[in-house]
Amino acid sequence: MRTDERVLAYGGGWLDRSGGRRADPGWVAARLAAAGTVLLPLWRDRCLVTAERIPVRLSAADSAGVLAAADETVFLGLDGEVAVFAVDLSALSEQEATALTGAAAAVDVRAIFAGLGPAEAAIQGYARGLLHWHRQQRHCGSCGTRTGTTFGGHARTCEPCDRLLFPRIEPAIIVLVEAPGSPDRCLLARHRGAAPGSYSTLAGFVEVGESLEDAVRREVAEEAGVVVGDVAYQGSQAWPFPAGLMVGFRATAVSERIAVDGEELLEARWFTRDELRERTAGGRPLGRVDSIDHLLLTGWLAGDR
Repeated sequence: MRTDERVLAYGGGWLDRSGGRRADPGWVAARLAAAGTVLLPLWRDRCLVTAERIPVRLSAADSAGVLAAADETVFLGLDGEVAVFAVDLSALSEQEATALTGAAAAVDVRAIFAGLGPAEAAIQGYARGLLHWHRQQRHCGSCGTRTGTTFGGHARTCEPCDRLLFPRIEPAIIVLVEAPGSPDRCLLARHRGAAPGSYSTLAGFVEVGESLEDAVRREVAEEAGVVVGDVAYQGSQAWPFPAGLMVGFRATAVSERIAVDGEELLEARWFTRDELRERTAGGRPLGRVDSIDHLLLTGWLAGDR
């Protein structure tokens, strides 16, 4: 990792994913049986946590009941010499899952993000995304046959079709649009369902047959009626809710004209830096603190290029 690289939430995890070795089922089984192996239990996309809201970490050697109850047990990687696996207890009730693991509750990782270190948040997001995919890919989309797990949980197989199925990643763009000319202003919008006065950057999924830059220009034009010229990459973020990859951009509008679609967006307007500072001084956050939109907004507010 470059020393100047900005590591965003749910990225920068420390695990060695051992891509060249996890294809060997014997090696994976030996890691699961090894002394010191750690299990991270999840329940229906939620982390199982202690009363202090710390994710539960179990010893695999002492957790035969947990392994027996798990729908899936997937290899996440090596923390030094220690193997780390995620186990999905979604078939149980929440009460059964917490009792079995000694947890106090099951919570969304986003609800405990502020209390986690960056690497811990990354591994919990990683586990959540991978286990969610397994629950959605239990049958082949071509023939309907029940699929099996392979590569330590990083792929599934359909024997009749002789196909390997890999976890799906859904790329999305998120963009801070700047107005042409002076004074410096950025475009923020109120999305359908958002509270009055709640504004954020624009975002949308990348469609088949378009580049990331194409997606930026299309989304901004479709939703806000703003035509965008120059587009510059800012960074990316793993967003395992359930399988996103957020790719951040800064773009410059060709004109100041706005015409919201009335569907995704209810309103949009240009904000100066002073106006954004007034909003933050009034207690309004600049985007989610765990999301790349926060970086885009705070970077622009600081005058970064």
